[in-house]
Amino acid sequence: MPDWITQATAQGVKPEQALAFIGLGLMQKMAASGQELPWLWSEAEDGGQADLAALRQRLELTQLALQTGAPLSTAEVTQLLGARPGAAVVERGGLRARRLSRNVWKLTRVAEESGNGFNDGFRRRL
Repeated sequence: MPDWITQATAQGVKPEQALAFIGLGLMQKMAASGQELPWLWSEAEDGGQADLAALRQRLELTQLALQTGAPLSTAEVTQLLGARPGAAVVERGGLRARRLSRNVWKLTRVAEESGNGFNDGFRRRL
């Protein structure tokens, strides 16, 4: 085992975390060398394509909006939720957008009543 891995494990870094660091370093080197990055997923059997960079950015911005509680515009809420809000209070994907005034919204998490963060309305009843 290389010395740096031995040192990392001695400091409490898990092998999965070390592997993630290696992968991140490889991706950064590929970006610096000008090679095409695999951020665009395009597989016909998977239902089309997905822009993973845009998804990651959307998730990071959603987390930042939740942490700061900053007021958002209707366009920003539309981008973060993935759908334009059609009512004063909209719940989607475990998030609640509440209109404070014209073109001013606040984003919060839905109370996790069932423990898994999903709305019971979408759960299949047997």
